[in-house]
Amino acid sequence: MRIMKGAIAAMALLSASAGAAQPAQEITAPGPQGDLHGTFLAPADGGPILLIIPGSGPTDRDGNSPAGLSAASYRLLAEGLAAQGIGSVRIDKRGMFASAAAVADPNAVTIDSYVADVASWIGAIRGKTGARCVWLAGHSEGGLVALAAAGKVEALCGLVLIATPGRSLGTIMREQLQANPANAPVLPDALRAIALLEAGQHVDISGFHPALQQLFAPQVQDFLIDMMKLDPAKLAAATDLPMLIVQGNRDIQISLADAEALHTARPTAVYRVLNHVNHTLKTVDSEDLAANIATYTDPNLPIAPAVVDAIAAFVTTQQGD
Repeated sequence: MRIMKGAIAAMALLSASAGAAQPAQEITAPGPQGDLHGTFLAPADGGPILLIIPGSGPTDRDGNSPAGLSAASYRLLAEGLAAQGIGSVRIDKRGMFASAAAVADPNAVTIDSYVADVASWIGAIRGKTGARCVWLAGHSEGGLVALAAAGKVEALCGLVLIATPGRSLGTIMREQLQANPANAPVLPDALRAIALLEAGQHVDISGFHPALQQLFAPQVQDFLIDMMKLDPAKLAAATDLPMLIVQGNRDIQISLADAEALHTARPTAVYRVLNHVNHTLKTVDSEDLAANIATYTDPNLPIAPAVVDAIAAFVTTQQGD
């Protein structure tokens, strides 16, 4: 729904004030070679706790990235949930930021590597709080990690999938590349690279356009090959954990087709399409692409209240069952 900017700002101020009652704490979990680091916001007594799993690339615990992302979406989400009595741990990935010592090479990872880290975080959170179980809240690629963890990690309350791919990575990459007419000159190379990676083969990028060389950089190709093996819908169908699927209809990275694929695979999941919400979980009142992209670098723009409300309502209801 449309919300006036002044109302959004007022709600954000209230959320920040309420969240301030629970000061943020540094928290660690064992990593392969050194500690994993994150930020803990305590819940109200007996309240739910979410582990917020970040999206792709060098995205930090707050939802920011040196690759041009400074929306602070995860910090704002955590603070909004804290205002409703819900605790969270938001994390730096292995080998990155404060978790740099956990592994020597942050690119030498697989989905199972991140699943192992989830298991370590669940143990650390339960050890600190005494919680019976912990919710996984994955954003974008983090939702795939949550789905992969569902069948392998114990003591999970359920899954919150936020802007999570519901189709294969290759399918989504083709769709995104073909949707932009400006990509026409590089499209043949890009499509060939995707096909090779799907077949488990590495790609020689020496003759590629610089933008494609970054997308298909040699150091990330093993991870892309691993990711392309995942079938998110199959993973969603394979778990009976409580599941919330949250998708904004202004998301220019993950489409409603992905959310619907997840919901079709798991029809008992709670499915919420949020109007005027984009991939950064911010409110975008128009279809203007520039306005949408501007939210990616605006940490002062509040998180869309509907995102916090949908997650809070779901986990609180499930926690009480």
